[in-house]
Amino acid sequence: MSHDRNTLGQATSPYLLQHADNPVHWQQWGPEALAWARERDVPVLLSIGYSSCHWCHVMAHESFSDPAVAEVMNRGFVCIKVDREERPDLDAVYMNATLAMTGQGGWPMTCFLTPDAEPFYCGTYYPPQPRAGMPSFPQLLTAISDTWTHRRDDVLQASAAVVTELRRASSGLPDTGVPVDAVLLDAAVHAVLADEDRERGGFGGAPKFPPSALLEALLRHVERTGDERVLAAAVRTAEAMARGGIHDQLAGGFARYSVDADWVVPHFEKMLYDNALLLRAYAHLARLTGSPAAAAVAARTAEFLLRDLATAEGGFASALDADTDGVEGATYVWTPAELTEVLGDEDGRWAADLLAVTSAGTFEGGASVLQLRADPDDPARSERVRSALLAARDLRPQPGRDDKVVTAWNGLAVTALVEAGLALGRPEWIAAAQRCARMLLDRHLVDGRLRRASLGGVVGQAPGALDDHACLAVGLLALHQATGDADLLDAACRLLDDALAHFVDPAEPGSWFDSADDAEALVHRPRDPMDGATPSGASTLAEALLTAAALAGPEASARYGAAAAGTIARAAVLLRRAPRSAGHWMAVAEAQVRGPIQVAVVGTEGAGPLLAAARRHAPGGAVVVAGTPGSTPLLQDRPLQGGLETAYVCRGFVCDRPVTTVDALRAAL
Repeated sequence: MSHDRNTLGQATSPYLLQHADNPVHWQQWGPEALAWARERDVPVLLSIGYSSCHWCHVMAHESFSDPAVAEVMNRGFVCIKVDREERPDLDAVYMNATLAMTGQGGWPMTCFLTPDAEPFYCGTYYPPQPRAGMPSFPQLLTAISDTWTHRRDDVLQASAAVVTELRRASSGLPDTGVPVDAVLLDAAVHAVLADEDRERGGFGGAPKFPPSALLEALLRHVERTGDERVLAAAVRTAEAMARGGIHDQLAGGFARYSVDADWVVPHFEKMLYDNALLLRAYAHLARLTGSPAAAAVAARTAEFLLRDLATAEGGFASALDADTDGVEGATYVWTPAELTEVLGDEDGRWAADLLAVTSAGTFEGGASVLQLRADPDDPARSERVRSALLAARDLRPQPGRDDKVVTAWNGLAVTALVEAGLALGRPEWIAAAQRCARMLLDRHLVDGRLRRASLGGVVGQAPGALDDHACLAVGLLALHQATGDADLLDAACRLLDDALAHFVDPAEPGSWFDSADDAEALVHRPRDPMDGATPSGASTLAEALLTAAALAGPEASARYGAAAAGTIARAAVLLRRAPRSAGHWMAVAEAQVRGPIQVAVVGTEGAGPLLAAARRHAPGGAVVVAGTPGSTPLLQDRPLQGGLETAYVCRGFVCDRPVTTVDALRAAL
């Protein structure tokens, strides 16, 4: 393959394909590209981004599409493009380097490396001309080339210092000996509530990201403690997000974050992972409180996933862009005149009032992001207006879609669709989860090992990370509970066995790396146990292990249970010091502190009232299985009582007496 040209045309990432016609001689990451840098004795220019990143598009348009800038890049560097969503391991390593050097990170990320892949200078976006104290991108390129040529020792010293620091900082969570128990969880929740914005909902100030995993944790806490203050905080946040501009009031689904504290103006990209996590939380809220509003938000979010992100193969695409034809939010915003044009004078004025569309506007150019600050006085009219506006909006140019199917995020979607389908009585969502799971098992498992992503049904080369194994395992276990399909339990256990074999830190049991022991060796092996926009691989693996321990046969159950306990024990330091960054750890720990609860329902055939009651009233994180006696490990030696459908409720290793009535089951739960 000739290196002195752009080689991104063979990529399985839409983000890389967007750069395939740049005049830059972009390479994909790999040993060949690094060898070419050694051969030419030039540094590597590593550019990391993702397809729905606004400033990535800006830098591409300003610099990477400019033949004069490309000429400087091609002459002085081997240029490598990476999709952070396809290679989270590379993104983690070089983001940590960028943070260490500059104190801040973000995308596009621009790193300069030695041919041994050691970083010596890192930054983010660079403009084409000098601006506000920033050098221009061409100035930076010239300075780096000059330093590489004339002060090589300085470069190598800097890279060695950075790599030493990265390796030092990548140790796992310490085992503090502090028990992860009800006392610690109560204190963690108390600390989170102290950060609540009671007026506007959410935690902390702007920009505001949806605290999805934290909401799930708060709901599980309410189920354990009955604490009304915690429930009120969860409801305030859920309602504020649902009424704000971060929530698409016409088509459902949530944008990535709100730039303001009032949830009004979003960064308009819509990510699969945010919507899967929020679907899980709103469905749980609806199940817990019976709230029709929460049920409606969950339904719209599920419909958004199925309508706008479903792929032909049965999976879900990664994201919708923030931009439409280079203009952020252009598809989504409205002026009063545009409402009138679609709806006529009277409905137009009514809709403007309902949806907070003003003549001054809440966004750029006098346009407004739609909000729903109060419920409509005429729901039928509101639904008619919504349908008409959505039909009109569908005729506008639409944002681009990143069709890449990422294993971890699809696993999150499987879990959410199953739990929401059970909570809201929507079997078609469970069927969609089954199609997705089947596609992932058929296409993303290659020679028995999991891969990270596919595009158009063609799987990429990037190996599965810890979160891919964990999220898919959790999804398969949820689907197994919903359908009774034993093959799904077997597939989940194989993923967990792989994780135990390839991701555990042998020196620190209970601590996990994010990349496998046989994956490509980078300058350091990444691990980040903190929950971010998505739950960490380690906290999700803890969830999968805890659930599998209740579902698997005795030998596997003991192994998974011990690994879950050791993993959750290490979360104590996060729950004590940074509970807002440990939302998923908190949710998993809430399930563990309660047992976790297991409900085994044996019946003659079909789903009876006891199973429905178990699914309605069991807390988040509980395990609920049903079938004929002996059909799964949890139903072994559990006969019908008096020929009636019978529920067996256990907490950890302690079981209650079997019950045969809904009232008795509710009392037991």
